Amino acid sequence: MTLISAMLSRPVVANAVRVSMVVGTCLNAINQGPDIWRGEALIWDRLVMNYAVPFLVASYSAAKAQQMMRR
Repeated sequence: MTLISAMLSRPVVANAVRVSMVVGTCLNAINQGPDIWRGEALIWDRLVMNYAVPFLVASYSAAKAQQMMRR
């Protein structure tokens, strides 16, 4: 199984989504919280990155761990 196919497997994606929801929300609160509190608009590219980066890190880490355990 390639790394990409492992990253896209159902269990890995499900876990990565849960991780990104928690971590992304925390990152967004840190990065945009003061602006939101003042009533300013969200910066959408930051919002996307705040969720995408934890998703990619979690899915890569899980897929890599699966590959290493199979060896």
